[in-house]
Amino acid sequence: MACCWGEYRVSVDGISGQREWRPLIYRKCTDVLWLILFFLFWAGLMFITGYAVTAGSAERLVYGYDSYGNICGRKNTHIEGAPLSGQDMTNKKHVFFLNSCGLEIKNLKINSIALCVSSCPQEQLNTLEDIQLFAKNNGSCLCVYNLNISSYTLNPKAAELCPTLPVPPSKSFPLFNRCVPQNPECYSQFASILINVVNEVDAFHRILSGIMAGRDTVIGLSVLALAFSLIMVLTFRFITTLLIHIFVTLVVFGLLFVSGVLWWLYYDYTNDPSIELETEKENVKFLLGFAILSTVITMVLLSLIFVLRKRIQLTVQLFWVANKIISRVPSLLFQPLWTFLILIFFWVFWVAVLLSLGTAGSAQVISGGQVEYKILSGIRYMWWYHLVGLIWTSEFILACQQMTIAGAVVTCYFNRNKRSSPRHLILSSISVLFCYHQGTVVKGSFLITIVRIPRIILMYLYDALKEKESACARCMFKCCFCCFWCLERCLRYFNQHVYTTTAINGTNFCTSAKDALFILAKNSANIAFINCFGDFIIFLGKVFVVCFTVFGGLMAFNYHREFHVWVVPLLLVALFACLVAHSFLSVFEVVMDALFFCFAVDMETNDGSPEKPYFMDQELLSFVNHSNKLTEWGKNRKQKTPRNNEDGTELQPMVKQEQRRCDEDLK
Repeated sequence: MACCWGEYRVSVDGISGQREWRPLIYRKCTDVLWLILFFLFWAGLMFITGYAVTAGSAERLVYGYDSYGNICGRKNTHIEGAPLSGQDMTNKKHVFFLNSCGLEIKNLKINSIALCVSSCPQEQLNTLEDIQLFAKNNGSCLCVYNLNISSYTLNPKAAELCPTLPVPPSKSFPLFNRCVPQNPECYSQFASILINVVNEVDAFHRILSGIMAGRDTVIGLSVLALAFSLIMVLTFRFITTLLIHIFVTLVVFGLLFVSGVLWWLYYDYTNDPSIELETEKENVKFLLGFAILSTVITMVLLSLIFVLRKRIQLTVQLFWVANKIISRVPSLLFQPLWTFLILIFFWVFWVAVLLSLGTAGSAQVISGGQVEYKILSGIRYMWWYHLVGLIWTSEFILACQQMTIAGAVVTCYFNRNKRSSPRHLILSSISVLFCYHQGTVVKGSFLITIVRIPRIILMYLYDALKEKESACARCMFKCCFCCFWCLERCLRYFNQHVYTTTAINGTNFCTSAKDALFILAKNSANIAFINCFGDFIIFLGKVFVVCFTVFGGLMAFNYHREFHVWVVPLLLVALFACLVAHSFLSVFEVVMDALFFCFAVDMETNDGSPEKPYFMDQELLSFVNHSNKLTEWGKNRKQKTPRNNEDGTELQPMVKQEQRRCDEDLK
């Protein structure tokens, strides 16, 4: 059963008599079902969001809380059975442990009582009189809330209700606003205990702690990555041979410089006698891994640059051809910006819900009126559902961008009047996408999600069993990772051509996949050969953005060799820079892929004769001929100069097949 929702037919302009190409809009009912499935999935995400907001408290994770259920820095509500709960902690933003030098872990819980205080003691307090004087002068009470300041030296239970003496000097550290002791012995034990608790509970907490510790630096580096990405977009937009040489030179020196800095930092850390904490040793391990990875990537890229150095002029011509399409639709350059903003908004929403899920639990009162939070059953299943939502929705947004750009390129390519392009191509492409092709992008993004989920499961199992598995099992896991990664990359490449075919013919995902496979089977080698040069330069652009952003991060984080694991936020900054660069530079990749796929379809359908003139212009055909890889396209064909023949036949071979199918279904 097929559903014909509407169509665009070949039309004739009444003024000029020019015949225009219009795709047939054809959608099967299965596409509608996929769209309904996506909406139902998002309904489940909304249910999880509502549950997380009502049952969770992200503030408890970010700002910290005391042993009585009060969130520091916030006004709290009373918990039944906990007399010291429900207090106003607006001015008490720091978490202070009564026994910060003797912390122990029991059942993933710290044995010391935690309090919310307004400030941490800057100097060592040796007696109860010192604690009392500190409370009077600073307004920060270091004893349990129900003990008055005047009773610190008089109450016989003050030794149990006040900190263990002597109280070491401490400093508020941006790791969930904890008061971290500055005494070397206490500092080492406090750091080790707290890190162990975070590691045992959830790796996500650890990542979040690294972000919180260097949040200002992370934000600054993110802005830097955005600026570098915009510079690369302008470079590729107005590219010349000189710019390419300058750009490649900068990339080479940047790779060598970053690799050298990483090795220097590793040497500096390994010879630093003050490194004693496990977190600092972990920094060294991460630096060694970064240095090795950077060196390998540098050697590989330098080898490729040396091999492809003679193809620079061909690459410049390739970008000129792509920029000719972009010059007709300048708004294409802004499309990645809107996609990026939508992704950022969605990721912020996703992280906020994840924080709430991570703190979703019921308060239970234990001995001494203290409060513990028990994780509710079924939360971990919601985490997995939430993770699938992240992958599927992100891929859906990216697929919408690819479909929009492909639609604009297809309309430009198959326009007979090259001097006058249709207006508002991006808005028109978006409207066609949301009216007719949402099912196609939902199905394409779902296939990517299906491939990525097994990789995540394998990574989870590999991490859980890494100490128990044998060398053979580790090798099998890594082979599976590699296979799924290769499958994902091939599927992404294929999906892009499926979206282009959908934009050409207006067909559903499965029909477009069959037609795209037919074209790629005959011309994949030629398309890949031409696109590989442009894709490599675009990849170097991404490397440029990541390389110099990481260098800035190294210089910034190198001055903060404190307790937190600064390599974690640096890694996140590198991933963010890679994502930003990919979002902005992918427009050139999509334009090139769509352009040369349209060229392949044009060559497959027409022969350049007056009866079947090409849609391509002379510049594009000259470039393909110059690449010396037109053997498959030009073989057994009569090559002729393309012309703007207003009465020529239109490119709709697959469209006519779908029209016949639709008519048969209607009969």
